[in-house]
Amino acid sequence: MKSNSIFLQLWLLLLAALPAAASSFVTVRDGRLMRDGAPYRYIGANFWYGAILGSEGQGGNRQRLCGELDRMKRMGIDNLRILVGADGQRGGRYKVEPTLQESPGVCNDTLLAGLDYLLMEMGRRGMVAVLYLNNSWEWSGGYSYYLEQVGAGRVPLPNVEGYEQYVRYAAQYAANERAHRLFEDYVRFILGRTNRYTGLPYTEDPAIMAWQICNEPRAFSREGLPAMRSWLSEVAALIRRMDVRHLISTGSEGAVGCEGDYDCYEAICTDPNIDYCTIHVWPYNWGWSKAGRLSEDLPRAYSKTKEYIDRHLQICRRTGKPLVMEEFGYPRDGFVFTTTSPTRARDAYYRYVFSLVGTDPLFAGCNFWGWGGAVVPRHEWWQVGDEYTADPAQEQQGLYSVFASDRSTLKVIRDAIRQLSKRRP
Repeated sequence: MKSNSIFLQLWLLLLAALPAAASSFVTVRDGRLMRDGAPYRYIGANFWYGAILGSEGQGGNRQRLCGELDRMKRMGIDNLRILVGADGQRGGRYKVEPTLQESPGVCNDTLLAGLDYLLMEMGRRGMVAVLYLNNSWEWSGGYSYYLEQVGAGRVPLPNVEGYEQYVRYAAQYAANERAHRLFEDYVRFILGRTNRYTGLPYTEDPAIMAWQICNEPRAFSREGLPAMRSWLSEVAALIRRMDVRHLISTGSEGAVGCEGDYDCYEAICTDPNIDYCTIHVWPYNWGWSKAGRLSEDLPRAYSKTKEYIDRHLQICRRTGKPLVMEEFGYPRDGFVFTTTSPTRARDAYYRYVFSLVGTDPLFAGCNFWGWGGAVVPRHEWWQVGDEYTADPAQEQQGLYSVFASDRSTLKVIRDAIRQLSKRRP
């Protein structure tokens, strides 16, 4: 056993010593994302569970991880948006597990190794990660975890007790200083890490494109918007003090995440520590298309999407910062979740979104939601022991996932990446 362990350590050191394909950090210059001295425009994916796959514990599957990374890289996908880790105890219904931050100051070392391994493998392939540290939604802990830790009471689950109940609960986070302090301790811990496989401090790893404060930060009330803006500014300043090389973004949905207040969104983007602006677009979730009319409602989805992008690009022009549409999705035809169901409407919507990237110099990229890869879901709702897809535990498995078997969607993505590479910067 001892000799095998020494051999493994030597092998990992050898892998880490191999030249990384990612030769420089992603930066911002004159309102554009830059990489290796050239404008960086991309079509990427959401791959929230990547760090879990990289572990050797519950949910870990390094063989699958490397296969998924290779498959995406062959398609031209080199930008992945990833959850650093979930929070809280295991066993919660509609929640990701295993969790990384089990309690304040206590993190699962097996999952930390998974994040290290993921970043090493992404760096070897010239891929970059946007790592988000918090979540306004219950599926990975986030707001609700920190509120529970400071005595705000049990979190009401949207899928059980209703969306409005959860909103009232989560609205406490925006101004809860004790919850903020716990989160800031977590930020310090993660940014202070050194990758055990590469020897690189996280703050010096070019495989990380950006630190993202939160997945879809919301105040959940208009009254809470000033407090949310102040919190985002404080966390951005903390990250900048610790890391001067990586980009920082909020993870905002745009005006939708600011209770429809475009002025609040612009004020958040104006913060000097925020390097680029983000939006998310969800035509079905936001009522622009209906379950029984996914194809018929495509024209409305197109027009609403274009209008939303354009309004945020106006803000980007005033702030001089790039825009990334880092989440968007469209359900499978007939609102069916099986991997064998067709995706004609989704393919059309993807094709439309991809056609917009790069048409404005400030519109730098997009990440579809999300990469489901080479799995076939066992259950409509995720259960412990199931393989991970792009759909977290609170959503039907297959709702928004792009699987390796979705040949038509994969062709749309490959074609769009080729076309993007031909567009003039």
